[in-house]
Amino acid sequence: MSHRLFVGLRPPPPIRDTLTDLMEGVDEARWQDDDQLHLTLRYVGDVETHQADDLAEALGTITFDSFDLVIACSGFFERKGVVRALWAGVKPCEPLILLQRKVERACQSVGIEPEGRKFLPHITLARLNTASGPAQPFLSATSRLRLEPWTVQEFVLFESELHPEGSIYTPIVRYPARQ
Repeated sequence: MSHRLFVGLRPPPPIRDTLTDLMEGVDEARWQDDDQLHLTLRYVGDVETHQADDLAEALGTITFDSFDLVIACSGFFERKGVVRALWAGVKPCEPLILLQRKVERACQSVGIEPEGRKFLPHITLARLNTASGPAQPFLSATSRLRLEPWTVQEFVLFESELHPEGSIYTPIVRYPARQ
């Protein structure tokens, strides 16, 4: 059996509420719902059950101390000059970078190919397509975005199920910070 996995961080409810309140101003955007808001540390993709089990075990060896994160900007991803996603940017910090590297090493230790993309910490807010309206009003409205810090106390291995109305993310294993 195949599992579509990723490793991520979930912002606490007050941060998610604030992000949800920002989600407007782009016609035909597929805005994320509360259950979808996360910061991806590593997209894994489809793996068989034995490799998923190995990954869950490898991630369990990671130790880290809790740390604070701050959402400090907004931005977008584009493909061929067309905006495809809007996001809230998370200010990089040393503990986040170290945790992401540990997650990457754990993935590679169980045979998952190295991630080819540079790590850009963000929380996706919307997915756009050619029918979507212009993104500029949203980007202008959120250009000075800065939220209160939140404390990361765990990271999570998620399973992602694709559905026409959007992906459903299910937490599989939670990995707490050291106490």
